[in-house]
Amino acid sequence: MNVLLIGSGGREHALAWALTASPLLNELYCAPGNAGIAEIATCFALDVSDHSAVIAYCATQNIGFVIIGPEAPLVAGLGDALTVAGIKHFGPSKAAAQLEGSKGFTKDLCRDFDIPTAAYARFSDAASAKAYLARQTLPIVIKADGLAAGKGVTIAETAHDATAAVDACFSGQFGAAGAEVVIEEFLPGEEASFFALCDGTHTLALATAQDHKRLSDGDTGPNTGGMGAYSPAPVMTPDLVERTMAKIIRPTVAAMAQRGTPFKGVLFAGLMITTDGPKLIEYNVRFGDPETQVLMLRLKSDLLAALVATADGVLDRFDLRWSTDVALTVVMAADGYPGTPLKGTEIKGLDAAKRIDSVEIFHAGTRRDGSRLLADGGRVLNVTALGKSVAEAQAHAYAAISLIDWPEGFCRKDIGWRAILRDPG
Repeated sequence: MNVLLIGSGGREHALAWALTASPLLNELYCAPGNAGIAEIATCFALDVSDHSAVIAYCATQNIGFVIIGPEAPLVAGLGDALTVAGIKHFGPSKAAAQLEGSKGFTKDLCRDFDIPTAAYARFSDAASAKAYLARQTLPIVIKADGLAAGKGVTIAETAHDATAAVDACFSGQFGAAGAEVVIEEFLPGEEASFFALCDGTHTLALATAQDHKRLSDGDTGPNTGGMGAYSPAPVMTPDLVERTMAKIIRPTVAAMAQRGTPFKGVLFAGLMITTDGPKLIEYNVRFGDPETQVLMLRLKSDLLAALVATADGVLDRFDLRWSTDVALTVVMAADGYPGTPLKGTEIKGLDAAKRIDSVEIFHAGTRRDGSRLLADGGRVLNVTALGKSVAEAQAHAYAAISLIDWPEGFCRKDIGWRAILRDPG
């Protein structure tokens, strides 16, 4: 079949890389793609907010399946438009995408269906939010309710930081996403990323992963879209995986079906592993970035077949196989990220870096200018490697990074540090 992949980031490059291995695939198209994706798929400019244009392109190219990578088109209802047009796709409806599109929606669902999460309150004005903050203990978490490109969350250590975060939301720093604010208790513990395919009724857990949200080494600095990841996550024992499915994922899928908005796609649960067990921090309704990069490197099954099975509602007859190796990815970002990144700088040395054993480099924010590869985003490259242990995969990734000539880029030097502390390998 001909497949259209929507998106332009490292997640989409990793998905495209895995899709090209499927015997079900005829031609792969990507809108808009990036310089790396263009090496393995036909990329083209398309305004994905124009649903009629997407549908028309599908007809022109005889697209049999659409995979929607980013969250914004899902929250905007692209999946609904494709359904009406009779085009099979992977990704939830607009109503179901509220699980990511509104943090308040998800918190209310957790409350109503007894899904473990942090205590919270919702506010639509700054004065009420600040009055509530004055009665809480620190640290505390302040979140813009809507989509904020991974930047609308503040873990406030001081009262000043907490009120400043509230002001940032209501002053319009995050646009419409900050029109409402969710304030949550801070959950101590270790974070993990958990993914499950959901066909509206059935669920299928994917491999576990752990992200590194903070900008700098030692998990310090501001939150970002993610500076690296590894899979599997040692913190997610088989018992914790089953508890997560039983207490969080399956109840969510059942609740959405009960409400008449069945969830079909991938549920990405950000978890905090506390002394009381796993608790939900938030949901995303698409594959994670950069977790997808490590998951795709470990996936041994046919990705396209799995996504089609999800769309067809037959996950109860499907299973996935995973490599026993560890995968680790390091994000290389442009100077200025997560603020205003420096764009247009040249990147050299990728050919040499890719020759390192077990390394794949996924492009996240790149473009071509003739023969030159240029940075065109905040997170620009995902240097990803396999190894028999986290330490070995880490060594391969950083060896590749040492060969990349990009003075205007930077990365964390400690991706995987928690797992290596557990097992130096």
